Amino acid sequence: MHARNNNLPASILASIRNHRKRVEVAHVSPIFRPEGTLIASYNVHKCVGNDRRFDPERTSRVIHEIDADVIALQEADTRFGERTGILDLPRLERESGLVPVPISGVNKAHGWHGNVVLFKEGSVRDVHPLKLPGLEPRGALVVELELKQGGTLRIIAAHFGLLRRSRAQQAKALVELLNTRDEQPTILLGDLNEWRLGNGSSLNTFRDAFGTLPPAVPSFPSGLPVLALDRIISNREGLIENVTAHDSALSRIASDHLPLKAAIRTDVLGG
Repeated sequence: MHARNNNLPASILASIRNHRKRVEVAHVSPIFRPEGTLIASYNVHKCVGNDRRFDPERTSRVIHEIDADVIALQEADTRFGERTGILDLPRLERESGLVPVPISGVNKAHGWHGNVVLFKEGSVRDVHPLKLPGLEPRGALVVELELKQGGTLRIIAAHFGLLRRSRAQQAKALVELLNTRDEQPTILLGDLNEWRLGNGSSLNTFRDAFGTLPPAVPSFPSGLPVLALDRIISNREGLIENVTAHDSALSRIASDHLPLKAAIRTDVLGG
């Protein structure tokens, strides 16, 4: 057994050790919210937790815990047949102030291929749903927000596929879209299903558009996170700070992914 553990990548072993330490002190360590504007990403796993219970109320409680100003959700709709939203968004808006970015032509769905962007204050300047290439039906939402705190921010909320070739195609599609648009502060966030960092990683496609990627934060599986499947990255140095997992007793059971969150420096956005 010890020999098998020694064959695991050092990053995964370190993540396991760090998680065990967090679990040991979880009963005395509160979840802190960073100061300022907070952005987050959360694959809600269709509101099915690690206990296999379908519980949208529990998912909403985790979203309340995060207390983000802008949050991107993945798997917020049913996947097959006519997509249908599974969260009580009107109640979430009443209780947390989070307003969904409107998308035309989605009928009963909350978002686009399960992707939903919610924000607390500001206004939506543009929304562009993008169907991503690949064998599975996947999509991304490109949203331009004018934040109340000041500045315009482009959000790309995405959920990549399970196949490596599809992820490479999907990353390329996002970069090509960015190349057709005006340059502005941009944050890409979502479940990119990619923990590899070698030559075969789809994350390499983003280096020209986003520069050096921030350190990977393990978010999957939520009970013992060792893989950094979820990401928050930006195209401006200093735009995001303190990328961390929202690791609470509730988030460990509510989905198979932990939420990620980061602080936005609005002074980097400009006017």
